[in-house]
Amino acid sequence: MDIGRATTFIASHPRAILATTRSDGRPQLSPVAVAVDADGRLLISTRETAIKAKNLARDPRASLCVINDGFFGEWVQAEGSAELIHLPEALPLLEDYYRRISGEHPDWEDYRAAMRRDRRLIVRITIDRAGPNVSG
Repeated sequence: MDIGRATTFIASHPRAILATTRSDGRPQLSPVAVAVDADGRLLISTRETAIKAKNLARDPRASLCVINDGFFGEWVQAEGSAELIHLPEALPLLEDYYRRISGEHPDWEDYRAAMRRDRRLIVRITIDRAGPNVSG
């Protein structure tokens, strides 16, 4: 599957399982909501203290299994390299992430305060491979 087709699917199906690598090499899986930015990169919001953030700081390789709302049927696996963007630089990206998934927030000041209080960051993934290429 080409990356453009994958990002088109992901942009309209934000539910995913993110796989990162633990320090012992085993996978760590997290359910996440994912958005696609204007440059085709994947955006995920998380806390600085989350295991997925710690894993990605050590090893930036990330894989996502993105599913449709009905679970069965079309799905996408996307793989790439992640970067962690911390506050205060993350704040405009966190707003963009929210808009892409949920639309306008009723109180952006409250949202920004919550992002700071929760020590949120953005995981931004550049996709280098997407699939599946074969079904069956």
